[in-house]
Amino acid sequence: MLDSLLEALKFSPNNVPLKLQVAKLYLQQGDFENCEKHLYECIELDNTNHDVKYELANCFYKQGKTSAAEVVLEEITKKTKNIKYLELLCYCQLNLQNTNEALDTYQNIIAIDPSYSNEDFDHKLKLPSTPFDDDDEFIDDDAISFMKKPNVSFKDIGGMHHVKNEISLKIIKPLEHKDLYKAYGKKIGGGILLYGPPGCGKTHLARATAGEINANFINVGITEILDMWIGSSERNLHEIFETARENTPCVIFIDEIDALGANRNDMNKSAGRTVINQFLAELDGIDADNDGILVIGATNAPWYLDPAFRRPGRFDRIIFVSPPDVEAREEIFTIQLKDKPIETIDYASLAKSTKEFSGADIKATIDVAIEKKLEDAFKDGIPRPLSTKDILNAAKKMKSSTKEWFSSAKNYALYSNDGGLYDEILTYLNIKK
Repeated sequence: MLDSLLEALKFSPNNVPLKLQVAKLYLQQGDFENCEKHLYECIELDNTNHDVKYELANCFYKQGKTSAAEVVLEEITKKTKNIKYLELLCYCQLNLQNTNEALDTYQNIIAIDPSYSNEDFDHKLKLPSTPFDDDDEFIDDDAISFMKKPNVSFKDIGGMHHVKNEISLKIIKPLEHKDLYKAYGKKIGGGILLYGPPGCGKTHLARATAGEINANFINVGITEILDMWIGSSERNLHEIFETARENTPCVIFIDEIDALGANRNDMNKSAGRTVINQFLAELDGIDADNDGILVIGATNAPWYLDPAFRRPGRFDRIIFVSPPDVEAREEIFTIQLKDKPIETIDYASLAKSTKEFSGADIKATIDVAIEKKLEDAFKDGIPRPLSTKDILNAAKKMKSSTKEWFSSAKNYALYSNDGGLYDEILTYLNIKK
């Protein structure tokens, strides 16, 4: 059949559907080189054909070029919501260990087709069964239905040595030396509050902490706790902690915790106060045993958090997660480029050229460089590896996302810094109070 189609192409060389069929047959045979060649020719003839780009992503994926496949799929799924495209994107994200993104993609698929099911995705993303009673009318199943043991650890995070050491002393060492800590009457677990500019790895750090201690991990969204009905939010919160207590060791991660634990002095109504009181009671473990539970909160605005959360036994360790320094940026570039087609890269040069960049900024820079490479490949049909120059050019187009945060944080560090809580911000900015 392939020979017949190739013969037909001689008489109709610009026939995109025909070229696409030829490319698919080459892919079935494992002839990736000829498959890519015909797909690039298709794109040159019709750059708007999503099916062609999907097949190119499929070809990349089957060769193990997962990052390149992901970039192509992200481009086309922004323009059209096709389950086939989203499904392959979800596989890419899972292979790259981007679990949050994979979960979002899977939920997008289900939103399109509620009857859709995929055993691979269910196995890798969902609990085998809900931790709550079937007749529980208050709990949103999505709130904590994705408890798992993360497959990332500290070695997957560039830099942050000071932060890792703090967490190690507070969490990892107690689990490694349980008897020693119990001899001194110290409980295992507690609370850690991570604060700093967005995109600097607070969420990733929480997952890696759970991975280091081989603990269960519950990622809780604020919108999944808060409920318009009186009493529901408090019950949601209680059930989350109960699930963690039944599955120790367990890490509960709550992002944007300032929205859940806002200062009660700023509240006029009692509903928000009761949620905060419930949260404080759960942290204290008044009617339950919190041994083996670690609660990690993350916020970009710690100054909005109720001071009661900082008392001993609650979030008594507050850690500033700064933008990566030059050594950390070099590590992040090394990790992010590990599975991508690259030439010999000058990582030191990249690190020096991205001062004040967050980890998210660095990832975005690499994505911009890859998109430019793909654009060039679509034009001439020749895929080329990333070079140092490509990434430096992409970095010139990017701006650090951390500057705006520091301009606001500086004022709190200078004028609302009781007890030196935000001294690390001043140290980072080289400001002497």
